[in-house]
Amino acid sequence: MARAAAKPPAPEEAPFASFIPEQVLPALTQAIQKDSGVDADLRFEQGAMPVVGFPCWMVIGALPGERRFWLCFTSDDINAAKTIALAECGAEPTLLESFLIDEKKMSLALLVSRLVQRLNGQKWLGPN
Repeated sequence: MARAAAKPPAPEEAPFASFIPEQVLPALTQAIQKDSGVDADLRFEQGAMPVVGFPCWMVIGALPGERRFWLCFTSDDINAAKTIALAECGAEPTLLESFLIDEKKMSLALLVSRLVQRLNGQKWLGPN
């Protein structure tokens, strides 16, 4: 009896420190560009969470018009609690919002689509 080919691991099964820069950042760059034609400057780093200063991992994004966002992970796990902070016109962020709090299992597609949806909600992408 022939064995079925082993299913390749899902991208989300990669270590967090490689999953974010190798999977999330390129997918997010592509989704923002496709959705709006906007070139986003994205980076991944560990540092102080905006507003509260709690140490965290972050996807930091800059968009035209001095608009910035921080997607923060409370630990090095794609399923960890997440918050988002936004700032316009070069201002500093003043509010943290919970992000994707009802999701039991995170996926690359879900993370990227909801972040783009959130940025669209700010009217930061496209001809809003």
